Amino acid sequence: MRKYKLMTLEKTDKSALGYKIRHLDFLLILPVLVLSVIGIIAVSSADSSGVRRQIAGVIGCTALMLLVAFIDYQFILKFWWLGYVFNLVLLVLVMLIGHESHGASRWLYVGGISVQPSELAKILLILFYAKLIMKYGERLKSYVLLPLCALLLLPPLFLVYKQPDLSTTIMFCIIFAIIMYTSGVDRRIVAAAVLLVLILAVVLVYTAAAFEVGSHPFLDDYQQRRILAWLHPEDYATSDALQTLNSLMAIGSGQLFGKGINTNEITSVLSGGYISESDTDLIFTVIGEEMGFLGAAFVVLLVLMISVKCLMIAGRARDQASRIIASSVAAWIGFQAFMNMGVATGVMPNTGIPLPFVSSGLSALISVFIAIGVVLNIGMQGKRRYSA
Repeated sequence: MRKYKLMTLEKTDKSALGYKIRHLDFLLILPVLVLSVIGIIAVSSADSSGVRRQIAGVIGCTALMLLVAFIDYQFILKFWWLGYVFNLVLLVLVMLIGHESHGASRWLYVGGISVQPSELAKILLILFYAKLIMKYGERLKSYVLLPLCALLLLPPLFLVYKQPDLSTTIMFCIIFAIIMYTSGVDRRIVAAAVLLVLILAVVLVYTAAAFEVGSHPFLDDYQQRRILAWLHPEDYATSDALQTLNSLMAIGSGQLFGKGINTNEITSVLSGGYISESDTDLIFTVIGEEMGFLGAAFVVLLVLMISVKCLMIAGRARDQASRIIASSVAAWIGFQAFMNMGVATGVMPNTGIPLPFVSSGLSALISVFIAIGVVLNIGMQGKRRYSA
């Protein structure tokens, strides 16, 4: 009788190994695809020469997302150390032979294609920490696990900061905080660490105004000027605050329904050439002007839907690693979108960070689509087990 039960269980497990299309979470896929289509439309207005590349990127990344969705995430996690080392190698190469643009060296040219390793680093670090914590989290106390994880974060964090890329450095810290919170580390320790970071951020902003430009011990010249332009835009209206002021003007001029896609109105701030980086960092400005408040609000709703859906999948996850991955991806997409929109609306200093699924840039698309693919697999595993 016992042998018969074991054979039955083994048969059930084998029958549950395959994934089916009906197990895919289309309530997550749909907002991702709709947001990506909006991105294609916005990029076509911002930079018509890049629209074909954006279309090809979205199509290719969608296929990649579905491919990853049908690969067991536990198999992907087997290469956790390889991913961490590969990440460091790419970031070191950026420092040594990276392509410089706008005072920052963040890109590598591979076969004529520009790659931004700091974007790929986000998903690689999430996968690395998910496996690390699942493997050793129960054996280590909070006061050991947190310093260990923080120590492993320092090399990529330093390399990205030195590019310099302060916005991605901030995103790394946000993702790390969510990972630690989800991992089960004492909530008081996480709260204290977050409070310390917030205090340091306030001190950094305050000292940006206290030091003369070029004399700050931790901020580069352009970073200090951006903070000052955010604090006192009237003093930098013709320089560092110009793009933010033009962005606010463009978004406000869109009113409720916008001026229309690829508008040629003489009052268009975008068509007048007053918005730089309109296909990447300030893509939300294009949406606000051409699609109006309703279009901008719809984009916010889509981002919210994606983040909430990832959190729902995290709530049903079968193990700690999958909870960490889904929760971290939700925080990554949500906070990064907030930062991008915050720059366009003047809520935050100009940080130069893409809007997920919308901004042009192959590295950002690949990274975030892979992340959604892994989350889809986590969701499929729960549905597969339930249906089995």
